[in-house]
Amino acid sequence: VYSGTGQDTPEIPVEIVYGGTGSEAELAGLDLTNKGLVIVQADRINIRNASKYAYEKGAKMIFAVNQDSNEKFDDYIKKYAHYLTNERLGLATAESGSPAGNFYIKPSVAEKLTKTSMDKLLKANESFKSGKANAYTKIKGNKASFKLGVEKREVLSENVLGFLEGTDLKDEIVIITAHYDHVGVNNGKVYNGADDDGSGTVGLLEIAEAFSMAKAEGHGPRRSILFMPVTGEEKGLLGSAYYAEHPVFPFENTVVDLNIDMIGRIGNRNFETEEYVFLVGADKLSQELHDISEEVNKTYTNLHLDYTYNDEDHPERIYYRSDHWNFAENNIPIIFYYNGSHADYHKDTDTVDKIEFDLLKKRAELVFYTAWELANKEGKLKMNE
Repeated sequence: VYSGTGQDTPEIPVEIVYGGTGSEAELAGLDLTNKGLVIVQADRINIRNASKYAYEKGAKMIFAVNQDSNEKFDDYIKKYAHYLTNERLGLATAESGSPAGNFYIKPSVAEKLTKTSMDKLLKANESFKSGKANAYTKIKGNKASFKLGVEKREVLSENVLGFLEGTDLKDEIVIITAHYDHVGVNNGKVYNGADDDGSGTVGLLEIAEAFSMAKAEGHGPRRSILFMPVTGEEKGLLGSAYYAEHPVFPFENTVVDLNIDMIGRIGNRNFETEEYVFLVGADKLSQELHDISEEVNKTYTNLHLDYTYNDEDHPERIYYRSDHWNFAENNIPIIFYYNGSHADYHKDTDTVDKIEFDLLKKRAELVFYTAWELANKEGKLKMNE
């Protein structure tokens, strides 16, 4: 099953090579020029990263085994049939010799492509882990071919940029983001997205109003603030990805991105207090950012800050799943504010009557105070070594 937004292609012949789980270390020693790469990898983000690196090395297509049995693969296809056959949105890209995307394949197809049993493929993975650098070059795959037929049409959407100029440090930028898109209408039902991400968008607007009032009263921030509701998050972080490719303000002058995605509800959690927010990413690139966030919270809002999802290997992969990721990937420190999932997530029942407005207000205040501190502090954030 093809996944991606590639170009129309003629039939493309490839020789098959095997690349383990598709990590950069595993692929570094392989000749991928004009090859078809088979990997055993279940994580969508890891597959995307493997594809990106493999295409840079000249690969023509990636074939990913994302389920550990043929039966589970068939169940996967049934479960996601609507998603897999639906239209996809992607950024308009230049015509390329290497089509984007990958094929999801079942284990039996991987065995045909590599001329190797799944047991031996997995043993090769273990051999590589134990230090045998040539574990994958011993696997001589079949020859194969693929062809893509893609119908495309152009649709337009917009990021919204609100700029508040700073004073003596106005060339340095603090960015505050929240995505204003949701999933639309499905089977006649309107998906309002009151929490995801109406809450973040409204919070951003309130923060923008507070900064604007401060400036009007002669107390504007030293650094400039870019308030940016972005589009296309639900379709693959597209709005923030577009900004990352076409930044209006240079990234070398961008201090931080504070991203708000779902701050209006009491979500799933393993602690009792309702006065909380999940924080993700603050310490990944700058420990100083984490320390400032903690100190601001103690001084002003006294919320319970929970870091359950801060683990990059957490199964829900939250660090990679909202618009902050496109800034973090470009070495810009980030904090992601999140209330956790709940029973109405991505359903037509995510409605405004369920929003906890006092809690939304308090969480938005934490973002404001953090942004205020970052916009006025001496010196840029210290980056981790």
